[in-house]
Amino acid sequence: MVNDPAEYVWSSYQINALGKTSQLCTPHQVYLSISNNSQARQSSYRALFQHQLDAKMISDIRQATNKSMVIGNDTFKEKIEKLTGKSMHPKKMGRPSKVIE
Repeated sequence: MVNDPAEYVWSSYQINALGKTSQLCTPHQVYLSISNNSQARQSSYRALFQHQLDAKMISDIRQATNKSMVIGNDTFKEKIEKLTGKSMHPKKMGRPSKVIE
């Protein structure tokens, strides 16, 4: 989409990372908890964007999002399954097989 997150006009990046003021965006509590100092907070936020995700990670995120699942190892997925009661392992594609009696 863009080479630099600051170029994307519909993002809060300019506000959170660069200190731009806007009446359209309210700082999130997690963002505010990064630091009491606004410049240190902005610097830490910018650091989140210094590394690009590789193609496999992007693909994994898309697949997990499309299937309403989590990304992680089997132990993590099992914990999430216990907490939510929802399966975090992909089901077999297609219709269920018909049982003939």
